[in-house]
Amino acid sequence: MSDLPVCSTLALTRSGARLDIVFNRADRRNALTHQMMVELTAVLRWTAAQENLRVVTLRGAGGNFSAGGDLDAMRNLPPLAEDGTDPLVPAYREMGHALSLLNTLPQAVIAAVEGAAVGGGLGMACCADFVITLPEAKYGMPEAKWGFIPSQILPFVVGRIGQGAARAMVATGRIANGEDAVRLGIAHEMASDSANLEDRLERLVSDALLSAPHALAEAKRLIRLAPARSYENTLDDAAASIVRLLRQPEAEEGIAAFLGKRKPSWCQE
Repeated sequence: MSDLPVCSTLALTRSGARLDIVFNRADRRNALTHQMMVELTAVLRWTAAQENLRVVTLRGAGGNFSAGGDLDAMRNLPPLAEDGTDPLVPAYREMGHALSLLNTLPQAVIAAVEGAAVGGGLGMACCADFVITLPEAKYGMPEAKWGFIPSQILPFVVGRIGQGAARAMVATGRIANGEDAVRLGIAHEMASDSANLEDRLERLVSDALLSAPHALAEAKRLIRLAPARSYENTLDDAAASIVRLLRQPEAEEGIAAFLGKRKPSWCQE
């Protein structure tokens, strides 16, 4: 559609309430660059504001999800500024902005992982609500082997798999496969092959479109905030949230549809 943001490193496709985001540097195994993060940040800000978008899929072109940071770009470092500040700090922080936006999108986010999902690619997967993986996919944080660190992905990986598993992954630099990813909680389903991955992705998109958009957004918000809060704070917030939703037309329609044994108006055929 004409209102989609213009990107050079991402391929965007919109179909009704669905937006497909594809990392589109297949010749570099979709390695992440500053330009890609700037574009992804803009796309995700735009997406968050689209109330008629309900589900976002995330994947990579050419058989890889993302091989992490582009090492060629990391070798060509700009000089320090005259005041001693380093222009690379805000450049790297841009990835954190993109990951935070992805992690807090009100829409359902489904990632389909093929090939490499290491470093920044692992971080992107850990910000999705649901991840489907191929058995031969590769997940990891091997950066310390080469003299640097995973940086901006760390809070999202720790939030997904816990401190212990994250420390083990960093300390050993080991690469996990699809089965390992499901066991660790990075991924939720493992497809048998590429065709099965596509079938599962379409089924999950259909499932996601059954949820009422405001209810889904509120549930995601409460789940995301719960680990940093006391039970009492979460329960207070959740009580206010459900009452607020029950007084809105969305819940009225959903309850009427359930009692009338029909689909709610937001369900896609």
